[in-house]
Amino acid sequence: MKTIQLKPPGNVNDNTSAEGEMEGARRATGISPSAEGFGPESNGQTIPDPEVSEKELRRKHTAKYKLSILEKADTCTQIGEIGALLRREGLYSSNLTTWRRQREKGQLQALRPKKRGRKEKEINPLTKRVAELERENRWLQQKLKKAELIIEAQKKMSEILGIARDLNESIEIK
Repeated sequence: MKTIQLKPPGNVNDNTSAEGEMEGARRATGISPSAEGFGPESNGQTIPDPEVSEKELRRKHTAKYKLSILEKADTCTQIGEIGALLRREGLYSSNLTTWRRQREKGQLQALRPKKRGRKEKEINPLTKRVAELERENRWLQQKLKKAELIIEAQKKMSEILGIARDLNESIEIK
């Protein structure tokens, strides 16, 4: 019968190196994973994205932003304040020059955002008066129709009785 030797509990795997790390866990370069900042021992470090965008996007500034920067630049009185403002905002002096020209031409006011939706109709001050007069006109037309009906009825009555011609003739004679 053969005797099998048991190993102590600390050395469970035969593939350990002198540093105490497993051979199978090593990278191809020979550097352990914890040395590069990967894995749970990385202390919260993030891996930078290796993807590079083809073209950097151009920054777009709103008219409101441009006007606010111009106002700040106009209030600068000390030497170096404008430079500090430009550095803080990440702008160039040519931006200020261009924006000042645009402001002088009135282009920045035209770029302000417009209110969306239906445009409000301007209220004509005469609209109320016109509506009043139209109402009065309708009322007077109804009154006129009533008066015409009454006159027609009177004419028919006078024709039936034969009074109307006699009255007209007698008025002309006098």
